[in-house]
Amino acid sequence: MNARAAHAHQIGANRQRSMLLLTGLVVASVVLLVIGSAVGSTGLESLKRLQDDPVARQIIMEIRLPRTVGAWLAGALLGLAGAVAQGLFRNPLADPYLLGSASGATLGGALAMVWLGVSPTSANWLERIGVTGVAFVGAVGAVLLTLVLARGAQHTLRLLLAGVIVGVVLGAARDLVELGSPEILQAMQAFTLGTTAFVGWSAVWMMLASWLLCAGTAWALARALDGLTLGEATAASLGLPLAPMRFGLIAALALATGTAVAHTGLIAFVGLAAPHLVRSMVRVTHPWHVLLSSAMGGVLLLAADVLARWVIAPQELPVGVLTAALGGTYLLWLMHRSSAGAGGAL
Repeated sequence: MNARAAHAHQIGANRQRSMLLLTGLVVASVVLLVIGSAVGSTGLESLKRLQDDPVARQIIMEIRLPRTVGAWLAGALLGLAGAVAQGLFRNPLADPYLLGSASGATLGGALAMVWLGVSPTSANWLERIGVTGVAFVGAVGAVLLTLVLARGAQHTLRLLLAGVIVGVVLGAARDLVELGSPEILQAMQAFTLGTTAFVGWSAVWMMLASWLLCAGTAWALARALDGLTLGEATAASLGLPLAPMRFGLIAALALATGTAVAHTGLIAFVGLAAPHLVRSMVRVTHPWHVLLSSAMGGVLLLAADVLARWVIAPQELPVGVLTAALGGTYLLWLMHRSSAGAGGAL
């Protein structure tokens, strides 16, 4: 009876911590959205003249605000995809790009730039959608190729190996495209470093629709991730239809990663670090873990984007470089803390 009461108390405490964390992430998101709308190359002047100056209003409403909201959504998509990937592979070092989606997106972007003769900074919205669309198709196509090589989603190890192979091959294909068309090198550098500078309202609505679909799918199918923590044999004995549930989770992973990468380029460590941060704060089942990781990813990328705009203003850093530096530092600290706790050293 005492053990049962202790277990119920632990569940209640975890639920309370989860709600506190969710509330904190929502508040942090709102604060960062306001700050992101105020930070830019013109400083706070545009915000001060918002009511009277149509140019300042356009800067806020058509440039800063969609970029800020888009940064949060891209981070939320990557955080969600990272939580799904780590649950599927039962590996805390898994990230959203493991199935080859990053290499597929960059190859698609390179081919689009060669075919259309444009860069990610193109002002023509039709051409911009062309690059984004082909990058998205490349990301999803890479995941589908991984599934074909792995003969479905039944075997986790085979799926992982197939993703690594697809990533290497498509990365080599992208290098060949760049060697054959050196004029796209500068544009591809912006894409591979990651940036939210060219996110507009059309991209925001697309990422929002993708996030809602992926979050709903991951929430509905996250029982499979809970079952997989006990081992595949145990999960199957519980009556879970692992094959279709795993395929649905991979589809959500591919859609979330492809949408984020197509609109913001390759942004490192957000999908890897967000689930780690959530696990360090609260222990919950995977449905809640996926949603909390998504919110954490949005906060991380938006905070990094604000810093990237502010540190060397009026110029800005590529946000992917900043997330890689901060995320790598955090993971090194985490490794050091784990080693110290085990009585070892790095």
